Amino acid sequence: MPIESINPATGEIIATYDEASLDEVSAILERADRAFHDWRRTGFERRAALMRRAGAVLRERTEAYAALMAREMGKPLAQGRAEVEKCAWVCDYYADGAQGFLAAEEIATDASRSFVTYQPLGVVLAVMPWNFPLWQVFRFAAPGLMAGNAGVLKHSSNVMGCALAIESVFREAGFPEDLFRTLVIGSAKVPTVIAAPQVRAITLTGSTPAGQAVATAAGAALKKTVLELGGSDPYVVLEDADLELAAETCVASRLINSGQSCIAAKRFVVVRPVLEDFTGLYVRKMQEKQTGDPFQDGVDVGPQARADLRDDLHRQVEESVARGAEVLLGGERPDAPGAFYPPTVLAGVTPGMPAYDEEMFGPVAAIIAARDEADAVRIANDSVFGLGAAVFTRDVARGERIAAEELEAGSCFVNAFVKSDPRLPFGGIKESGYGRELSVFGIREFVNIKTVYVK
Repeated sequence: MPIESINPATGEIIATYDEASLDEVSAILERADRAFHDWRRTGFERRAALMRRAGAVLRERTEAYAALMAREMGKPLAQGRAEVEKCAWVCDYYADGAQGFLAAEEIATDASRSFVTYQPLGVVLAVMPWNFPLWQVFRFAAPGLMAGNAGVLKHSSNVMGCALAIESVFREAGFPEDLFRTLVIGSAKVPTVIAAPQVRAITLTGSTPAGQAVATAAGAALKKTVLELGGSDPYVVLEDADLELAAETCVASRLINSGQSCIAAKRFVVVRPVLEDFTGLYVRKMQEKQTGDPFQDGVDVGPQARADLRDDLHRQVEESVARGAEVLLGGERPDAPGAFYPPTVLAGVTPGMPAYDEEMFGPVAAIIAARDEADAVRIANDSVFGLGAAVFTRDVARGERIAAEELEAGSCFVNAFVKSDPRLPFGGIKESGYGRELSVFGIREFVNIKTVYVK
């Protein structure tokens, strides 16, 4: 069955791709494994030169790649340009830092010499989603290739053009031809790829059910996994917060990538003394955001990536309202072409509603009232997810304490929205996954941390 790429703003089919057979997949894996055995002996200086060239290729093609993302999954052009630049940044970051991150470390023991060395594993399979179709791949590929591994990519079917473009970036940069390959396959073939002897580890960014399926298959094959899964990030607004800053930041985070981000703010836990003032500011700032064609200048919110995802989001809104939530803004499914959904604000959100319990993967904000700081922290942690969280307060020491010690998430920010940064580790806890990407911690996920003891 052909794989189709559909423009979510218009519903038109952009391109179709013939799915690779299992024999074709096997041949790609064998070639990637052979490329790995040569690449692992390539020095860091050569690896870094090619990785910097990959960053340069990205920057040279910024407009083309931003337009491709806009066509395939509806990302507004300005956000697409920023995503391309971030991918180039992560290439430069690991080109500069990989050798130091993976330098052998001497350990004093009773041996004449003992040390830890970091050796590549082999072919790493990446199973990636559509919402940041370049960034989520490069944040695995840049450290992975710099560590001496090979990579194969199973991307989301609706961004297959982006997947093939990424492969071409590495090829144009001068990397060995089979070191990074895209597999044009659907999800049904992923377990077979995981079981293939050439694949040594798997990284996945996606939904919690997808992570559970991949972890199960990888566990049966005793292969390492890193999983970055869903999130329902809470943003705690305390009574001493700068409400203008908090509202502006919370709106910006909620609408990142048209609301389709694992680390977008989703639940706004506001203490009662400032609930009314914050809510008014938040609604006003959400009203100011423009929804429309992602190719038009000034558009903040494009279409949802697929019509079925938009419809599922609307179902969550309707169920929340049926259970007592109040719609302060939006909440209506447009009767027009394209998978658009308006910025929406729900108030009076309580446990038992999808807006409280589930991940809302779109431009829908849930405002939840809390009595005080302790109650706000309790509500923030009352989730199966633990990817990101934020707290707003003018008392920085108070914010640091809450972020460091109280909030249950992999990344906790004070007076700022949660974002990934090549210099900082990124990942979650609970049903948001395990393992870390980025920074020194990310590059060490897919290496053999080997002890060498010399008597």
